[in-house]
Amino acid sequence: MKLGWYINRLRSMEPAEVLHRLGEAAKQRISKGRHEGWARYPAPQTLTTLPTLPGLRDRLAGADEATRAAIAAAAASTLAGRFSALGRDWPARDAAELFPQSLWRFDPVTSGAWPGPEAYALEIDFRHDGSRGDIKYVWEFNRLQWLVPLAADLLLTDNAGALAALEAAIASWHAANPPFRGVAWASGIEVALRAISLIVVASLAGDSLSPGARRMIGEILAASRFWLPRFPSRFSSANNHLVAELAGEYLIGLAYGAEPPATRAALIAEIDRQILADGSGAEQTPTYAAFTVELALLCAFAARAAGVPFPESFDNRISACASFIDSLGEPPPALGDDDEGRVLTLGGGEPGYIRSIASAIAGFLGIPGMTPAPGDLRSAIFGQPSAVSTPPDGLTTFSDGGLTVWRGSLAGHAATLSFDHGPLGYLSIAAHGHADALSVTLALDGQPVLVDPGTYLYGSGGAWRDWFRGTPAHNTLTLYGHNQSRISGAFNWADKASALWLGPLHASHDGYVKAFGVTHERRIAPGPDGFAITDKLNGGTEEAELVFQLAGDLDTRIDGDTVLVQRAGAPVLTLRFPSPAIAVARGGDTPGPGGWVAPRFGEKLPADRIVWRGNIGPDGVVTRISVAK
Repeated sequence: MKLGWYINRLRSMEPAEVLHRLGEAAKQRISKGRHEGWARYPAPQTLTTLPTLPGLRDRLAGADEATRAAIAAAAASTLAGRFSALGRDWPARDAAELFPQSLWRFDPVTSGAWPGPEAYALEIDFRHDGSRGDIKYVWEFNRLQWLVPLAADLLLTDNAGALAALEAAIASWHAANPPFRGVAWASGIEVALRAISLIVVASLAGDSLSPGARRMIGEILAASRFWLPRFPSRFSSANNHLVAELAGEYLIGLAYGAEPPATRAALIAEIDRQILADGSGAEQTPTYAAFTVELALLCAFAARAAGVPFPESFDNRISACASFIDSLGEPPPALGDDDEGRVLTLGGGEPGYIRSIASAIAGFLGIPGMTPAPGDLRSAIFGQPSAVSTPPDGLTTFSDGGLTVWRGSLAGHAATLSFDHGPLGYLSIAAHGHADALSVTLALDGQPVLVDPGTYLYGSGGAWRDWFRGTPAHNTLTLYGHNQSRISGAFNWADKASALWLGPLHASHDGYVKAFGVTHERRIAPGPDGFAITDKLNGGTEEAELVFQLAGDLDTRIDGDTVLVQRAGAPVLTLRFPSPAIAVARGGDTPGPGGWVAPRFGEKLPADRIVWRGNIGPDGVVTRISVAK
């Protein structure tokens, strides 16, 4: 598997990237033994107070009662030894020993331990060695984002327990993770997110911390400041990881009182690349777009407070992203990957995350936007929208990102329909994209009905990782179980399908040309009580499958050529196919043919998957979907 991964990765690289990777590998070897140890990264000699971000403390000090209560609850959970993330609960810890040094390497799924200070970080195989579990879990805890509620609670209530926990956590992490040893230093995005967490902690509670804790934070930031620009994400890896790395570098520099202009320029340029002109995300996933914007938004907030605001072009780009999120409706479709990445969080999974980011953008810019949920931490920092926005009914097409959203009334129900006609993903490996060209999703009255299956797992997902991002799991057409694009690694694609927008709710893709000599064309026609989907195969006739994945709380009944979809016994909609060749399956021990949905990272639930099978050619077939009154 490791050799195959390298071969596929090389195929995705241009010659300049191959040379870069070879040079980077040499630099990594040189760094081993030369750049390690805390002694090389002392805190500044003049450090009397920690580096801080201007404006952050004052904003949070004015938090409303709901936000204060949410902060207190998050802090209390940490003080009780509880932590949950990515669909897992870590074992509860004794409040008297909250942060043993083994905690930073602990995997809550396997109960195993990842390498610690005995291993050089860049020699740890976290991509291919599945025996330890999914690296995401241990990294999530090492981001230290759960320290922010402790610091906020200390600021707001002078909680002595929060102060003691902050001191203990910082001391334990510092002792267990010397530079650049152990898995916590193995990825630049993790170094950056941890540094950002510590800067926020310092901004909120730095004056209360002991000189020893301030020194340790200073050393961690100094080591991070050295490491981040040394091994940046470049070429095919320059996705949201690069934005995080640049944000970490920028905020460290700004917090120390010296805004790095080159890093600022690079960050703003990267936002222009990764947030498209229509506000959608280049990585073809709304949650990664929101995460990318949150990183930049914190930088823009700090820059404005420091008197060096970002340019109007940046404001316009993130404003477009807020409008994009607003148009997706509630709940937004779970397109592409989602690993629940956050920057400022109180934990708890945050099912309304992208809505919170849209509201934060509006609050920062002082424009109308989505109403945040009560107790939203970001609203306390970035501000509230100037008014409540109302997304438009009818068609909204995001031509740059390749997504059309139709909003309106179907049989008296508020409906949101999405139609994906965008590229597979971003850059040559399209790391976080799914093979979902021409797929549809549907929500009625704020309840999901036809859904994208979600993500489930990354590195430890194996066949499940492939299933959840493959074509047969999505609401589109598949030929003989083939994917539109060829999977060549857990974060790599080859032979990528290209979609072509042909007009309103009308598009095609060429993902089956190489194997079968046909293109798939789909047209959607809304009506007063539902919509018709016409699928064609241009260039020949093949036996195809039309898939419709339902939300987990729905069930079905087949009656001839029709499937009745119900929720708790009440009719929701019917699907009428060209013939009775219909199968419905839910769950199963292996991926397919049963349906699964992943409501969040690390969780999968069985759900009915409807499949119609029949011959399709250039004349096409029509599926009629009617919403129950």
